[in-house]
Amino acid sequence: MISEEKVFELLKRVIDPEIGLDIVSLGLVYKVEVNEESINVTMTLTTPGCPMHSSITEWVNNILLQAEPDKNVNVNLVWEPRWTPELMTDDAKEKLGM
Repeated sequence: MISEEKVFELLKRVIDPEIGLDIVSLGLVYKVEVNEESINVTMTLTTPGCPMHSSITEWVNNILLQAEPDKNVNVNLVWEPRWTPELMTDDAKEKLGM
């Protein structure tokens, strides 16, 4: 069975095209749960009106299905807690000049 750590590693391949950094470094992934049947990802976006919301969630779904085609992938997009730049990794902040 795939580990939660491996899921986070895979999700680092999903890049927010407007910012140019991965969704994990941006702090957009709040929680990952893995069980025998499914992979559940709870995440947010930088703004509720993000024009790339369906693309980003589809990329998350696709990358996880490629790694685990026999599992159900559930991407739960939430707006609470609200994303803030403080959720970014130090490396991401540095790359964005913060």
